[in-house]
Parts: sequence; structure tokens; C-alpha cells
Amino acid sequence: MDKLLITGGNPLNGEIRISGAKNAALPILAATLLADTPSYISNVPHLRDITTMVSLLGRMGVEFIVDEKLNIEANSSNVHTFNAPYEMVKTMRASILVLGPLIARFGKAHVSLPGGCAIGARPVNLHIQGLRAMGADIQVEEGYITAQAKRLHGATLCMDIVTVTGTENLMMAATLAEGVTLIENAAREPEVIDLANCLNSMGAHIEGAGTGTIRIEGVEKLSGTHYSVLPDRIETGTYLVAAAMTGGKVKVKKTDAGLLDAVLLKLLEAGATITRGDDWIELDMQGRRPRAVDIHTSPYPAFPTDMQAQLTAMNTIASGVGMLTETVFENRFMHISELQRMGANIRLEGNTAIINGVESLQAAPVMATDLRASAGLVLAGLVANGETLVDRIYHIDRGYERIEEKLTQLGAQICRSH
Repeated sequence: MDKLLITGGNPLNGEIRISGAKNAALPILAATLLADTPSYISNVPHLRDITTMVSLLGRMGVEFIVDEKLNIEANSSNVHTFNAPYEMVKTMRASILVLGPLIARFGKAHVSLPGGCAIGARPVNLHIQGLRAMGADIQVEEGYITAQAKRLHGATLCMDIVTVTGTENLMMAATLAEGVTLIENAAREPEVIDLANCLNSMGAHIEGAGTGTIRIEGVEKLSGTHYSVLPDRIETGTYLVAAAMTGGKVKVKKTDAGLLDAVLLKLLEAGATITRGDDWIELDMQGRRPRAVDIHTSPYPAFPTDMQAQLTAMNTIASGVGMLTETVFENRFMHISELQRMGANIRLEGNTAIINGVESLQAAPVMATDLRASAGLVLAGLVANGETLVDRIYHIDRGYERIEEKLTQLGAQICRSH
């Protein structure tokens, strides 16, 4: 099993290019099921989750042509199977995103209940309730969702809680439904907006993406499109935090500063100097130690839960005391016991971590438990004295493209070992 070996102590300096957003590319790939002609999707990151989604769609009969830059042509005109089996869905929760498109275009779906990260309960009942309100006949038995519908119809769907994949699944289903669908208390994440923009380029009529109410007027059919996936805001934030922790100066390119205002504000609070352009951000720490910051995670546009582990790592070596409150997932502090093995001074009280910054961390063998926790441990390794070995990094390969190559480019001492 692959591991990352990191020798800490090098300030990061230089420039790197940010990849396309995994959490935008996955629903956009699922959306190609809705089109009756081929779609061409570019800026797709080379990640394990993308490979899983392509394999899943390929089993259904979607034909793919992928070039060396991972531009993807997807043709769903010969889809013959409407089944998403457990052995594929268990490795990646986003597989549930095929449910809405399959019912909307083909009138049937047999999709396993999902697995994925161990960060907490993320029930799919809101997806099912919404599709039932749109006229789907759905049974849940033996771990599978079996759905049928002649043609979905518009409905007003009020989400009990904000759910990104729920919003995306129902928005995709509504594009081919008869009449108008309103999704209230919709997720506002940039990835939801990106999916809506892609669907509109396929001929859908969607308004209000990025607000709490999305209006979808159903159409008879959607056609293929040419679409470029937006940059990954979480990857962007992770490398900026790495620069801040190591006292370095890093410029991230091919990104969008407007996607992570909440993160940039916290980095400014930590003492970083930040400059930004249309498609780049530069962070300069000028060799200083960061100041501790308080974080409260909430759905977009507030501070993202997917950046919590990285800021936890930064606070471990910051001057002062930082408090991190996690409100989105109940099981997202699994990296803390590993950071404590490296000498971090962290106390947990319910869903709040109280972190007393220490002068330095000590290298230790640590184990990744989920995707973003792995990133937090890698960042800790960059500043720890000695050699840190991060085990079970298949988690990190799900969400970070060539992380060791990009960090090496910035001057880190990091390599993959078996």
C-alpha cells in the first residue's frame, strides 16, 4: 500500500497549477447520461474518484475517449444497463449522482446505497423524497434503490438540510421533467453552479444556481456540450495553507480567488500577505510563524468543512490558541489523534477542537482516515522535525492530483514509497 515519506523543515516557494475540481467534475460526468449526443469535458483532474466514475458509466454503456490531457469525450447514446453496483458505489459516494439522470432520461435505475468517506452520516433520503415528489416509484430494499418513472414531473422540493449531492441529483433529474421544479434550501456551492452552467450549455433551463432557490424548467431533451470544469478551490486552499505553515511564498495559477473568500480571510488573519489576479493567488508569509485562527465550518459561502483539517494542522504550530468548531460532519476529527502523536496540543470538547500552538511538531508514522484528514497530515509532515510517514494515502489520491509532484515543485522533500 502506498505511503508518503516527508522530511519537514523546508519553506515552500514557487508556482503550481491548480487542477480541475473533483467535486464539479463528478456530477458533470454523471450529467453526460442526460445528453443524446457526445459531450466533451475538459480540465478534468486525474484522480481515483474520476476513474471510478468513468468505470461506472462505462459499465452502463457510456463510450469514452480520453486523451493524454484527460479531456474526456462521453457518448451516452448506447446506454444499456441502469445498474450501479455496490462494489463500485461503496468506494465513492458520488456514484449516487447517476440516480437522477438515469430516472430522468431512461425511466429506470437500480443504484446501491453509497459508501465513501468515514466522516459521518450523509443520508440519501432527501434524494429519494425529491424524486418521489417528482413522480418516481422508488423501493429501497437489500441495500439498493430501485426506481421507475414514465416521465418525471415538476414539483416544489424543500430540502430539510442543505445537501450538495441532493441538490445536484434533483437538479439533473428536473432538467428532463415535465413542467417547473423549484429546489428550496438548495446548496449554493460553486460546484452546484458549475453543474448548472454545464446543463444549461446542454440545453437545460436552470435559474438561481448559487442561491437558496433553484428553478428548473424541464425540456424534452438535452444535447452534448463542450465544457471546462472549474478550478478546485479545496486544492487551492490546501497549497496556500501549506505555504502559510512553512513560512513560504507560493503562487497558485489557473484558479479563482472568488471561490474561497472565507479561507483567504482566515489566512490574512493568520498574518499572510495575499495578492490575487483573475486566475491566480499569491501568498507570502515572509518567513513568519502563522497566528492561530478560530474556524466555524458551515455550508458555502461560509468556511468549508473540506478545509477544516488543513487549518487544524496550521493551528498546531501557530502562535496562540485556535478554536475549530465542526458543524457539517459529526465524525470529522479523526486526524486529531494522529496530530497528537506528532506533539500537537489539542483538546476536544464535543464538536470543537481547542488547539494550543506549539513551537514545532515531531515526525511520526501516521495513518490517513479520510481524504481531507490525509491532507492535514501531509501539511503537518511538511513542518515536523524529522521524517513523517503517512500511511493509507489512497484517500489522498481520491482528491489531490499528483500531490507529491506539486509539493516537490515547491521545494518540499516528499516522495511516494511502497
